[in-house]
Amino acid sequence: MDEALHIASLVILARPELLEAVKANLRLLDGVELHQESTAGKLVVVLETTHENQILQRIEQINNLPGVLNAALIYHEILDSAGDVE
Repeated sequence: MDEALHIASLVILARPELLEAVKANLRLLDGVELHQESTAGKLVVVLETTHENQILQRIEQINNLPGVLNAALIYHEILDSAGDVE
């Protein structure tokens, strides 16, 4: 790995009636993994990027998806090229 790897987790609140559409749109985004969900419209998502600006861009993209009420950053970790936490 030549660059740092940024791993971030988000909690996304979506309209429950649009949850399936939100999940489908999230699956289209690079570096996004869906991990947990509730019928109330809450999702736990993990992002993997090579730069922290990409995390901010992805959060903005997610917040602009139809049916998304809010995407909040919960955790951010940086792994250096040796795989150590910075």
